[in-house]
Amino acid sequence: MKWHGRMDGEDALNRRLFQVVGIEKEYRRLGEDSFFLHGFEVDEGVKRNQGRAGASSAPDIIRENMGNFPVVSPQFRLYDFGNIQCVDGQLEDAQYRLANAVARGLVEKAKSIVLGGGHEVMYAHYSGLKKAFPTSKIGIINFDAHFDNRIPVNQQATSGTGFWQIASQGEIYSLHVGIQRNSNTLKLFDTAHQYGMNYILAEELFFQNLHQLYAKVDDFIKPLDILYLTICMDVFNASIAPGVSAPAYNGMYADHTFMLLYRHILQNKKLRALDVAEVNPLYDIQNRTARLAASLVNEWLMI
Repeated sequence: MKWHGRMDGEDALNRRLFQVVGIEKEYRRLGEDSFFLHGFEVDEGVKRNQGRAGASSAPDIIRENMGNFPVVSPQFRLYDFGNIQCVDGQLEDAQYRLANAVARGLVEKAKSIVLGGGHEVMYAHYSGLKKAFPTSKIGIINFDAHFDNRIPVNQQATSGTGFWQIASQGEIYSLHVGIQRNSNTLKLFDTAHQYGMNYILAEELFFQNLHQLYAKVDDFIKPLDILYLTICMDVFNASIAPGVSAPAYNGMYADHTFMLLYRHILQNKKLRALDVAEVNPLYDIQNRTARLAASLVNEWLMI
């Protein structure tokens, strides 16, 4: 784990991200509203879900593509706590360890970023939020082509079971953005309806509909205490995100409409955690997917 980038100078006007990242082991040193980062070096859930393995190698590559971003505020602080790995296929243990680590940073009033890894990172990240804020109403906005609400087979969690796992433990507050009709069976839509999972279809994301999208997002966030944003990179078109476990020929683009909606969510003060998942460097082309994931994370760092 090493941060690097172009050196233009040490002064505040020339500073880049790699120059200010703190490599940390002590969560108590985090300051209020600082950012703390973990890598989730895991794709066991993708393998169990019959997806293309390889996302476990993504966290360090996403870091490499973050290093050159400019630092836009002298108060900005980002602390990197390294990667959590999956040993001998023990996915649930890796999720448990990430949840505990995330909770330790959140109770210090810092903001959590996780670089996946497969989308099994979502259940772990949410579990950390729940542990840190057990009485709070936590909502999840999920940019994803899939609901990820499958019922586990043989009680084995996968990258596609996280939202069902949360819902089965009690109430779930989720808004899924970018859902594809041809990527979800009627059973998955039915499960979403059964548990009250809100969703916006990919075909609804166009500029003329933006005011309605804003309203739907705002209505979802209004009753929440805490907001968590998770981005599965397979929500995007394969031309800009080829390196994922399930590429989408008809996925969304990171165009003007998407960025306006995305930044609208990032600006909400209730947002306390964000992750990117399913970047698969084995199938990426010129780091397109990793660069896009890095850029999406950086949008929050610049707010």
